[in-house]
Amino acid sequence: MQTSSRNIAAFTLIELLVVIAIIIILAGLLFAGLRGAQEQARRTQAKNDLTQIVTAVNAFYTEYGKYPIVTADTTITNTSVPSNADLFYSLRAVALGANALVNGVPAVNPRAIVFINPPDVKVPANPRSGVATQDATVNGVLIPNGSFVDPWGTTYRVAIDGTYDNQIANPYTTNTGAGTSPLHIGVIAWSLGSDGLGGSGAKTATPAGPSDDDVISWQ
Repeated sequence: MQTSSRNIAAFTLIELLVVIAIIIILAGLLFAGLRGAQEQARRTQAKNDLTQIVTAVNAFYTEYGKYPIVTADTTITNTSVPSNADLFYSLRAVALGANALVNGVPAVNPRAIVFINPPDVKVPANPRSGVATQDATVNGVLIPNGSFVDPWGTTYRVAIDGTYDNQIANPYTTNTGAGTSPLHIGVIAWSLGSDGLGGSGAKTATPAGPSDDDVISWQ
């Protein structure tokens, strides 16, 4: 007596497709959750870096009675003069850039005190989370050697009260998520976030604007 093949337990084509669809959905949810966790970790790291930057600049002020490299209210970026690299050469006690030797003594940080010591980036050609060790271009933006780069590959921005009136213009539009202007503080720093855009205008917007993902030191 033969057993009908229809009585043998097996997946039908429809059941197999349903299983595959469920696996794809679960994988998508897992990937989205992992990506979200990674992004939150980057934001946390950026916030910690910003805190260290502000602390280092204030420590320099305590040591020397003045802020490093500025003589007026100045926003320091990758292309400004002085630049991000100039600031961090000075704070790291590296005798290059604005802190190059003058008569054998570092110009900005003559006592060669290390105020901040971030790690070098792991991939020089694609710098992330540390100090750039060579000139590199990321998304069409030049990252000069010696710059302190955030977890997304953009140099941190720093504003310093070079007029010593305890006021810094808020780079963002007043009362849009980053406080009022001016800010009554000596040093601020911020990251342009995952999109590498923003840094001014509205900090929050509906729909989301380019500055929404920025990370700032003063909040």
